[in-house]
Amino acid sequence: MTILEDIYLPYRPKRRTRATIAKEKGLEPLAKCILAQAGADPLAEAASFVNSEKGVDSVEDALAGARDIIAEWVNEEEDARRKIRKLFFSKGVFQSTVISGEEESGIKYKDYFEWEEPVLSAPSHRILAMRRGEKEGFLVMRVIPPQDEALDILESLFIKGEQAASEQVKLAVHDSYKRLLSPSMETEIRLETKKKADDEAIKVFTQNIRQLLLAPALGQKNVLAIDPGFRTGCKLVCLNRQGKLLHNDTIYPHMSEQKAVQEQAKIISLCEKFDIEAIAIGNGTAGRETETFIRKIGLPKDISIVMVNESGASIYSASEAAREEFPDYDITVRGAVSIGRRLCDPLAELVKIDPKSIGVGQYQHDVDQGKLKNSLDDVVMSCVNAVGVEVNTASRQLLRYVSGLGPQLAKNIVSYRNEHGPFCSRNELKCVPKLGRKTFEQAAGFLRIRQGNNPLDSSAVHPESYHIVEAMAKDLKCSVSELMRKENLRKEIDLKPYATDTVGLPTLNDIMSELAKPGRDPRDKFEDFQFDERVGKIEDVEPGMKLAGIITNITAFGAFVDIGVHQDGLIHISQLSDRFIKDPNDIVKVHQKVKVNVLGVDVKRKRISLSLKKTA
Repeated sequence: MTILEDIYLPYRPKRRTRATIAKEKGLEPLAKCILAQAGADPLAEAASFVNSEKGVDSVEDALAGARDIIAEWVNEEEDARRKIRKLFFSKGVFQSTVISGEEESGIKYKDYFEWEEPVLSAPSHRILAMRRGEKEGFLVMRVIPPQDEALDILESLFIKGEQAASEQVKLAVHDSYKRLLSPSMETEIRLETKKKADDEAIKVFTQNIRQLLLAPALGQKNVLAIDPGFRTGCKLVCLNRQGKLLHNDTIYPHMSEQKAVQEQAKIISLCEKFDIEAIAIGNGTAGRETETFIRKIGLPKDISIVMVNESGASIYSASEAAREEFPDYDITVRGAVSIGRRLCDPLAELVKIDPKSIGVGQYQHDVDQGKLKNSLDDVVMSCVNAVGVEVNTASRQLLRYVSGLGPQLAKNIVSYRNEHGPFCSRNELKCVPKLGRKTFEQAAGFLRIRQGNNPLDSSAVHPESYHIVEAMAKDLKCSVSELMRKENLRKEIDLKPYATDTVGLPTLNDIMSELAKPGRDPRDKFEDFQFDERVGKIEDVEPGMKLAGIITNITAFGAFVDIGVHQDGLIHISQLSDRFIKDPNDIVKVHQKVKVNVLGVDVKRKRISLSLKKTA
């Protein structure tokens, strides 16, 4: 495309330029004569073009106009553009400087106040950081190649000898480079590097979202969820195993010791009344203080107490989906419900939130938003289909990501379920309005119905293959349920007789694998986690400490870790391993639990430097 653009450039309709004005004055023949460098005297030739009526008042005016025309020809010459473009890419450097007087307000860009880096090796995160600093009015960013080399390239292409005309061409070449060609190439490089940086940032973001969506789920539990707060209190909700809101209240454990004692009794009472199996606490303001309060109550040890990343919960609580589900409750109740449900099934809850609001990735608001949305939608759909969806409990937002379904069919499924009760079989989905045969074929394998009429409805085996499994069971003189339960029966099966023109051995092997683990969740097993009790705020953190943390975000330059102080620490890529690594994802994953060493703390800038190195 770049080559085609260069070829088309001379013919592209353009606004009036200095060259077009000079052509209107009739100076194009003079420009051709000078550029030919055939021995003619430029001054003598220019004298014949002096014409006050056309605005050419002197020989110098004529020469200046001719040089403007030559400069435009130089800028539009295909070979010149190709060679200068190559120079910009291979030897150009990004230069970033702070705008005078903005040193204090732009302190977060301090690293780029006087920064220089080759275009060829600049990583995506630094390109996007410099561009953001420039957009916010703190930095000036340039792309600059070796100017002498650029001029040498152009002079070798356009200057022939050392005659008087050559001096005029040289002036035009220099003017063309500084005024036309260099800015044009700089724009190209900025656009091209921005595109590559976007692709890299989107790749990082989608990897993080995938890992976050596939984070371990606690499973169906009776949950007491708390959205912490100091002055306004902690919003509390009780949810049953299906995530239904049973009770909501507000407690004030941080006001006084007397009030804390009263709230302890309330928590104990609610845990007994609703048979609470787990307590989810948002990790925002007052999160650690609320966790400490809950752990001191003396609840039964079989009640898990878990800090939950609440990024995006406030976005969900104000969304149309939340208002539709909880029209009679305020946003604080909805936020607490989201925190509780996120503990039980992160995937089912996070699909209700715009992925950009979840708090992972790098510079996601600076990249191509259309490309980002498409990539994120693909990842969410992939995760939903990999895990499978329980059709009798799934929300409309979750169902719309199932392959073949969309917002309208998801809504129809929920409406049908509300009107007719739980689905008893996958085949019953065919009764849903507008869910046709082709859609059923595409979606059925990703939908699950536990405790349905057919045991295969809880597995990933597609209804089109049920007859194969039924034939296997019949040949073994057992039921399908027995075949799924008993490994010794499955070992007796020779798959070759069941292979056909449409169902090959790979498909049959997939079916056998699924029968061995019907409906098994591919996500890792949930593990309890507790932050170090020594730290609750950044002032408590000291170099040399070894602390427990959870990976919250991965970028091209490292990984961020929640160590329980409301400010994530950074493990720079150089501190992730004792060996050299290019990609942080080779070492850590989002939501992974780690033990980190504290290297440094900058309270003023709210920065914590961490390391995973054994030698740190």
